[in-house]
Amino acid sequence: MRARDKAAVSALRATLAALDNAEAVPVDEAGVRGLVLEQSPVGAGATEVARRELSECEVVEIVRAEAAERTAAAAGLTAPAHADRAARLHAEADVLFRLLDGRGTP
Repeated sequence: MRARDKAAVSALRATLAALDNAEAVPVDEAGVRGLVLEQSPVGAGATEVARRELSECEVVEIVRAEAAERTAAAAGLTAPAHADRAARLHAEADVLFRLLDGRGTP
């Protein structure tokens, strides 16, 4: 990251966001819609819930899916005008695959 590797920074930020989204607790829509104003929770933290804890397998699965998504998107960019974007997507996927292979951080 100190080398300002844009592909690594982009891949890691997006993957951290995907992991953060996966930790979110689903909202029970039926319970939310049925409340009237007087029954709504009040106060700081009244509606807070603990985030889900992901297992190591779930984390690996999400990182692998992010890498595969980049590889598939790069494969779809066949026009010469998109060569730079495809190369960047391949570089981002390589960063994630290196992390999965245990070859250290980018």
